Amino acid sequence: MKRPLTRVVLAVCIPVGLLLSACGFGGFTHSNTTDVPAPADAAGATDSPAATETSPPPQLIATDRTGVAAVQKLVNKADTVVVASKTNSGAGAQKAKELQAPLLIDDGTNTDAIATEIKRLKAKEERVADADPGASAAPSAPSTSGAPTSAPAAAGPTVAQLLDGYTPGGDATIALVTDTTDAPSVLAAMAGGLTVERLAAADPRASVSLMAKKPATYYALGADFGTESDFATRLELADAGPVPSGKTGLVFPGRRIIALYGHPSGPALGVMGEQPPQEAVKRVNDLVRQYQELTPDTPTVPAFEVIATVASSSPGDDGDYSNEGTVEELRPYVEAIGKAGGFAVLDLQPGRASFLSQAQRYQELLALPYVGLALDPEWKIGPDEKPLGRVGNTTAAEVNEVSAWLADFTKTKKLPQKIFIMHQFQLQMIRNREQLNLNHPELSFVLHADGHGDAHDKMATWDKMREGLQPQIFMAWKNFIDEDTPMFDPRQTLGVQPTPWFISYQ
Repeated sequence: MKRPLTRVVLAVCIPVGLLLSACGFGGFTHSNTTDVPAPADAAGATDSPAATETSPPPQLIATDRTGVAAVQKLVNKADTVVVASKTNSGAGAQKAKELQAPLLIDDGTNTDAIATEIKRLKAKEERVADADPGASAAPSAPSTSGAPTSAPAAAGPTVAQLLDGYTPGGDATIALVTDTTDAPSVLAAMAGGLTVERLAAADPRASVSLMAKKPATYYALGADFGTESDFATRLELADAGPVPSGKTGLVFPGRRIIALYGHPSGPALGVMGEQPPQEAVKRVNDLVRQYQELTPDTPTVPAFEVIATVASSSPGDDGDYSNEGTVEELRPYVEAIGKAGGFAVLDLQPGRASFLSQAQRYQELLALPYVGLALDPEWKIGPDEKPLGRVGNTTAAEVNEVSAWLADFTKTKKLPQKIFIMHQFQLQMIRNREQLNLNHPELSFVLHADGHGDAHDKMATWDKMREGLQPQIFMAWKNFIDEDTPMFDPRQTLGVQPTPWFISYQ
């Protein structure tokens, strides 16, 4: 795929034997005088690879956690190279940061490769000796039993600590890193003078610079970015642009969403319908303000979770025990929250119908960039059952059918990432949940643990729903205005651990 303004190169951590060929670099400089910077301006950097049409096409550069491959590709010159063993890599990283130098880890198999790099760079070697395990000055930390133990020798600066005080050399070349990127790769980018952008997730869409189409060559450093194919897929999706009210292409992480839940027909089915659309926007924005004041560093945006199909005690003309709202009925609330810079989520209570058939009814609304989908298995019943006879359920296979359709719909329509919520307050509500297919980067998967009651019961439900949950799924919390005893206030809600990303009110 041709990207006229942006060049992206992926670096992931894989064994040295799998290294792929890649382009070289021109010279870089670096300094170390200020806090972690915003991406450098590319204006005037005519000697940068990104400033000419001869820039290399996107390709995979493999790194091996020893720093050798990263230094080969990112560093053209250095006065000093720090060398440390695997067991003392933390101290080596600290020394490399102090000297503004690259770090190479001697793993016992790459001694010759390290010598070759030091010779190429015409640098002197600064070797960090292994700590004496018997030394009394060895740092210690309490164990779970309370007894002091020696701290791991390899413990060292975090990525944030490595970047503290770093200033790039000004070239229009950006290294994308996460908190799990290995220290030698981060230090190589710093030694090469690259602008280093620390992302909240290992996805190019988490980059503000890339999503703004800043002209640059981009390197993604870290195994979490996945394979070359994974990265290419996400780059293609990045063309859809940022999510609503955002600077990145991911719904989460990066923002918290506060939602009113309900149906346009009125207050019987939730707080959203207690007032007309514009008044509902004002009401949710008041909640947003309260949360934003408590977490000023996390953008907080409004949402409506609109019940699109309502489980019914009567079969209706189609016999599915679900009353499907029309697009025209839902549109006023959907468009009101969209104009306010927020999200709308269409909630499905299917009765005897399938989730997929109901979702497909609302393609006209789902084609809007700020509209997502929620599945409510509580109201999914069997062919001989009626709603309220029991708490309903669905299967991972049925959820996968819907998520695959919505992901393909999102990609085909060239839409930014969509919210995909699964409601659950009993384990049986999503059977075989471990078989959920989460390999749809078009979607942000959310589990809405929406039990009600007193604080003890709600936390018990919350903890139970998190057991065995795939780490790719974000958590959502619901505050019930009438059923909770008492309802959590915003400060208490934010005190739930892990802090929920999506918070709704019913």
